[in-house]
Amino acid sequence: MAEEVLISSPGKISSHLTGSLLAVAFLTSFGSSMLYGYNLAVVNSPAVYIKDFYNRTVVSRNGTGLNGETLTLMYSLTVSVFAIGGLVGSLIVGMLVTRFGRKGTVVNTTVLVFIAGSLMGFSRICGSPEMVIFGRFITGIHSGISLSVVPMYLGEIAPKNLRGFLGLVPSIFIGTGVFAAQILGLHELLGKEEHWPLFLSLVVVPTFIQLMLLPWFPESPRYLLIEKHNVHATITALKWYRTKCNIQAEIEEMQEEQRSLSSVDTMSVWRLLLDDTVRWQVLSVAVINVGMQLSGIDAIWFYTNDIFENAGIPAPEIQYTTAGTGIIEIIAGLIGCFTIEKLGRRPLIIGGFTMMGICCAGITFALILQVHLSFMRYISVGCVVGIIAGFCIGPAGVPFLITAELFKQSHRPAAYIVGGSLNWISNFTVGFVFPFLQMSAGSYSYLVFSTVCLSVALYVYLVIPETKNKTFMEISRMFAKKEAVPETQSLAHVDQLKLRKMNGYGTLEHGSLEFDSSSSVP
Repeated sequence: MAEEVLISSPGKISSHLTGSLLAVAFLTSFGSSMLYGYNLAVVNSPAVYIKDFYNRTVVSRNGTGLNGETLTLMYSLTVSVFAIGGLVGSLIVGMLVTRFGRKGTVVNTTVLVFIAGSLMGFSRICGSPEMVIFGRFITGIHSGISLSVVPMYLGEIAPKNLRGFLGLVPSIFIGTGVFAAQILGLHELLGKEEHWPLFLSLVVVPTFIQLMLLPWFPESPRYLLIEKHNVHATITALKWYRTKCNIQAEIEEMQEEQRSLSSVDTMSVWRLLLDDTVRWQVLSVAVINVGMQLSGIDAIWFYTNDIFENAGIPAPEIQYTTAGTGIIEIIAGLIGCFTIEKLGRRPLIIGGFTMMGICCAGITFALILQVHLSFMRYISVGCVVGIIAGFCIGPAGVPFLITAELFKQSHRPAAYIVGGSLNWISNFTVGFVFPFLQMSAGSYSYLVFSTVCLSVALYVYLVIPETKNKTFMEISRMFAKKEAVPETQSLAHVDQLKLRKMNGYGTLEHGSLEFDSSSSVP
């Protein structure tokens, strides 16, 4: 007969920021999230050289070159295949995090970056445009996995009072990645024709650093306790990530979540979509992830140079103007990161989308009026900066953070698959369709993005509650009030994990883990 668990008084689950938490946030973001931003912008400055390489390769193979439309289509595929890979990555992330864990998935998927970097780096030597396109596809798979697993990992290792801060660290590195690509793409650095393969393959450097250091840090305590039932590893991980505080209260909160789960197994996407108890959460994740990509930010990042050229910026100055926007991205990301625990999630995401909506409309009017008023070209550049700043303050990172916060452990991987797949489908749609939309609708194409941004801001204002400084169970109960079907508690005691009483330092007195043998899964 298993002994009953006795855990001391709950106390506070809040904690201070430790060096270990900060190190993991930086390592995972530097080696994974930053690559997403880098790969979004890296094809911008060498676009002419890549198109020329494609054309010369086709000439050498077939004796004739590509016409302008076919070349544009091929380059659009190079840009957009990154999003197709991202979709694939987002669809397999649930399986990976369940099998390898959160940290394990980050570490094991680094191999994808090394394969992709090799393909793109040697593409010109081999005379193969296919290697560039396939390399972009593989980096997309890695980014699709990373955009889900990094915020999931950070959200699970963070105490509730730091979950927002750590959750937005990846968005700062996404902006840093974009900025790095813009700076390295300057003609004085790697912006010359002979350097573009190296420029594309530099992604291997931060990933190598991550691979050397991240394995030394522990796995997510929630994953270890709730899914793996490994109490010793859980205690070790918590002691690693926390200062000397009452970790018993945090383990008790994890147990409360485990008791509430209708199944100890990870929920499939299909079961998640059919679960009436989380329909508002699923809808909210869908809206903010689709809105994040259809906000127009990818059109801005993919085609910044073209936008500035249409705005009348002199050609020699465009690369410096583009690089200057990267500073805005980082500053805005830092503002969001350091204010989210004070202001909350809602103000950042509502304010960010509203700012983007206004600036998207502003670009349309500025481009129309600049024919008559020359100073309007600077208004359009200001609107581009406003869109980037609005995005990096909130919409860049909060959707991934909210996806982690709105769901319990069993639902979280499937929720990331839903949010991630919609995110990448929208990313692909914008990257592939925007050049043609811009050719047909011209300046008015940005009104579509404006409408999306303002609609998402309104939805968040009306539907999504504030999740600041709340446990996953408290957030779940807030949404349960919206549902017609009450949250199920019918299998509250299935495979309930039993802990022996711990002393004040978080160590088991008898050093063992037992299970309640009075109940079993049918």
